[in-house]
Amino acid sequence: MTNKIINFFDKLEDKIRGKLSHYPLVYAFLGGIGMVLFWRGVWHTADFLSAVVLSNEPFTFESLLDGPLSLVIGGGMLLITGVFVSGFIGSRLIISGLSGEKKLAEKTKDEIITEEDQIMGLKKSLDKVGEEIVKIKSEIKKHHHDK
Repeated sequence: MTNKIINFFDKLEDKIRGKLSHYPLVYAFLGGIGMVLFWRGVWHTADFLSAVVLSNEPFTFESLLDGPLSLVIGGGMLLITGVFVSGFIGSRLIISGLSGEKKLAEKTKDEIITEEDQIMGLKKSLDKVGEEIVKIKSEIKKHHHDK
């Protein structure tokens, strides 16, 4: 039963992300609203708890719902749009964890320099490929124009 519920929401998230990816401004706007509501909920819930527990302020139902409601609505928006995990953890961190890479803070200077050298090598290779593509396009254009 739990797997069916998780599967349903996973597919719903995929559909919503798929549709929103065609409208990046709307996607960013909804993600931003979700993030603000989420953190507002965290903030107001913490304020409520500290006021009730530490200051002995009177407990009201409205003040109880204010923070958690924002937290739930914002969290729901973030989850349903697929922004929750990427917004808090980031895809690079997830990929490095899955591939077993060290965190940047754990890497030695030599490892970082080696990675930078590899990246520069890839950039040079891509630049060469780009130059070759330009040459090929030029040759095709020239050949096509000669006919």
